[in-house]
Amino acid sequence: MISHPSRHCTVELQALPSRIGQVRRIVSAQLRYWHMDPLIDRASLGVTELLTNVHQHAVPDKTCTVEMELLLERLTVSVRDHDPRLPVVDDAAPLATCGRGLSMVAAMSETWGARPDGESGKVVWFTLPACGDLAAVTAPPVTARAPRRLVGEVPATVFAEAEPVVDLGSPQPAPARSAVAG
Repeated sequence: MISHPSRHCTVELQALPSRIGQVRRIVSAQLRYWHMDPLIDRASLGVTELLTNVHQHAVPDKTCTVEMELLLERLTVSVRDHDPRLPVVDDAAPLATCGRGLSMVAAMSETWGARPDGESGKVVWFTLPACGDLAAVTAPPVTARAPRRLVGEVPATVFAEAEPVVDLGSPQPAPARSAVAG
């Protein structure tokens, strides 16, 4: 049980790549201060994904506010920006290199969501359990995970295009080299 009924931390920033790393470190330090070390990895991942979405998609500017609130037995992390468009969870293609951020937030959090914030903004948030049940902290319930794709769903032609393996024959000893320069 948490000894203080509520703890709160707020950071205002421009969601630029260099600032996202700084906020991740602030989140980690704050959770250490609150003695919530088991939540650091998941909270850092979640805030990184939400700030990356602000950086990539928010208009008219990248100004946002990150809030962390530890209330009773739940940590809530939220990101407020000035873009009223609510985020959409994409069903990324198996080989896509982007489009999985909100799915990752959904998979690693207890709950998550987005809501309008006035006429010109929104808040995207997620929660993590902060109780003594470390199993719940390290392994989210299976129902919270995004559906997984099977390897068999990847087209076989992708793998057929690979270069053939070169047969190196029997192993040959490496030439001797001196560790002394010169």
